[in-house]
Amino acid sequence: MRSFLLALLTGFLVFTAGPAAAAEANVLVFGDSLSAAYGLSTTTQGWPALLEKRLEQRALPWKVVNASVSGETTAGGLRRLPEDLKRHQPRVVVIALGANDGLRGQPIAAARANLEQMIRLARSAKADPVLVGLMLPPNYGIDYTDQFRAMYADIAKRMKVPLVPFLLEGIAENRDFFQADQLHPTAAAQPRILDNVWAVLGPILSKKPS
Repeated sequence: MRSFLLALLTGFLVFTAGPAAAAEANVLVFGDSLSAAYGLSTTTQGWPALLEKRLEQRALPWKVVNASVSGETTAGGLRRLPEDLKRHQPRVVVIALGANDGLRGQPIAAARANLEQMIRLARSAKADPVLVGLMLPPNYGIDYTDQFRAMYADIAKRMKVPLVPFLLEGIAENRDFFQADQLHPTAAAQPRILDNVWAVLGPILSKKPS
C-alpha cells in the first residue's frame, strides 16, 4: 500500500510539474539607445520592458532579453552578437541597429554588410531574425537619407527577413514625444513604439516556440 501511494504521488508530481517546468524561450532585443530606454527606466518604461509585460499578460511563453547598448553601431553590434547569442540562446533576435551609423555619416555599404552578417549569425544560432527599420533627419542630405531608408527594405526583401518598416512611425514627426535632446523618445512614446514592433513581432511570438 505504501509503495502504491508513493508511486501515485510521484506520478502526480511529474504530471503537475510538467507544464510549469517548461522553459520560456528568449527573444533578444539587440539595438541602440532607442531600444535601451535612454533616459528612462529600463525595467518599466522602455518598449522592451513593455513587450515583456504584454507577453506576460497574454501568457505567451517568451522572455525578453534586452541587450541594447546606447551609442551602439552596426559594427559594434556585430562584434557583440556572437557572445550574446551564445549566452542567451534566443529563438528570436530583433535587430534594431543603424541609427548611429547614419548619424555619424558612416558608409551605408558597411552598415548593410554588418546587418546582413548579424542576420546570418542569428540564423546560424537557430534564431529567427527580425529587422527593424530606421530613418534619418533630412539634414543629412536627400541621397544619403534615401539610401539609408531603403537599406532596410532591401535587406529584408533579399534575405527574406520580417521587417518593422520604421521604429518611430507616428512618433518622429511629433516633438512632444521626444526628450529635451530631441533624439530620444519619452516614456509616453514607448507604447507606440511597441505597437510598431508588435505589428510584425506579435504574430511570430504568438506561436509556441519550436
